[in-house]
Amino acid sequence: MLRGSEAPRSGPLVTIDPDAFVHPTALIYGKVSLAAGVSVWPNVVIRAEAYEVAIGEGSNIQDFVMIHVGNGMGTHVGRNCSITHRVTLHGCTIGDDVLVGIGATIMDGCVIGANSIIAGGAFLKEGTIVPPNSIVAGIPAVVKATRDSGPANRFNAHLYRMNAEAFARGEHRVWAKADLAAEAARFGVDRAS
Repeated sequence: MLRGSEAPRSGPLVTIDPDAFVHPTALIYGKVSLAAGVSVWPNVVIRAEAYEVAIGEGSNIQDFVMIHVGNGMGTHVGRNCSITHRVTLHGCTIGDDVLVGIGATIMDGCVIGANSIIAGGAFLKEGTIVPPNSIVAGIPAVVKATRDSGPANRFNAHLYRMNAEAFARGEHRVWAKADLAAEAARFGVDRAS
């Protein structure tokens, strides 16, 4: 239902749920699975020559993201995550309801707990373990604060799901037309903050 207007460029081991949106410029190869409601945006590259890459339900993989497997491990993204522009994920595990900020890099063996935010530009060195409800920033990245960002992160993922549904219909301005304050309230998020 949510596929782009052209078939994505992908290999035979790629599994894409019918309720996922994949932009036609995305490149997806190896053993990769995209769950229902996933959206994969322009110029994303996902490669899994060994192990597996799995993207959980409702997550969005934004423009120019690179996802690859690591040394001895796959890459797993939980449900309702936003992997924002130019992020690199390499052999790591991302929990549910996580937002990874623009340009962040998460390396082999990292585990990111649920409801966390990884700040833009952060670099998580190999084996970094991030507890749930963390705000992480820096090079190398460290936990800077603790806060449950789950509702706001789920809301962000919801906006991308709305956008993917609109793009599949050929509509590219859904956020301009939607009542985003009402949508945010459904998730318990105050758009003013």
